[in-house]
Amino acid sequence: MALLPILEFPDPRLRKVASPVTHFDDRLRSLVANMLETMYHAEGIGLAATQVNVHKRLLVLDVSQEKDSPHVFVNPEFEVIEEELQDYQEGCLSVPGFFEDVSRPRAIRVSARDQRGEAFELEARGVLAVCIQHEIDHLDGKLFVDYLSPLKRRRIRGKLQKEQRKSA
Repeated sequence: MALLPILEFPDPRLRKVASPVTHFDDRLRSLVANMLETMYHAEGIGLAATQVNVHKRLLVLDVSQEKDSPHVFVNPEFEVIEEELQDYQEGCLSVPGFFEDVSRPRAIRVSARDQRGEAFELEARGVLAVCIQHEIDHLDGKLFVDYLSPLKRRRIRGKLQKEQRKSA
C-alpha cells in the first residue's frame, strides 16, 4: 500500500467531474487500499478519488470512533429521504485547517457498488449522511467551500495559497 498525495484547494483538478468506474479489478482494489491508508494517515473520515487526482466515481469513508469500519462506494448516487436540513461543521483534507458550518439534508438513501462490483443500498443519517454527500460533491467537482459566502471562500483561498507558497 502507498500514501497518495492529496490535492489542495484551489487546485483546478479538484473541479474535474469524475467518470464512472467500469472495471472492478485488482487495480481498483489497490486504489481503494491506498485511499483508505491515505485517509487514515491524514486523520480524515472520508476521501474521494478526485482528491488524489484520480477522476473516477469512487469514495472511501470511515466515521467510526475506532476507525475500523471502512465503507467503499463505487459509482454512488443518492436521493434525499428526509429534506430537513442539518448544520454540520465540515472540514476537508483538500482544505486543511478550515472548518465551517454547512447545511445538508438530514437523511439520504445511497445506491452504489462495492469494490468487487456488487450493488448495494444504504440509508444514512447524521455524520454518515453528511460525509457521503460531502464526498459525492467532490466527484461532481464541488467543494464544501462552495457552500460558503464568496468572502469566506476568498479568505480561505488566500490563506491556503500563502501556505502553499511558503512550503514550495
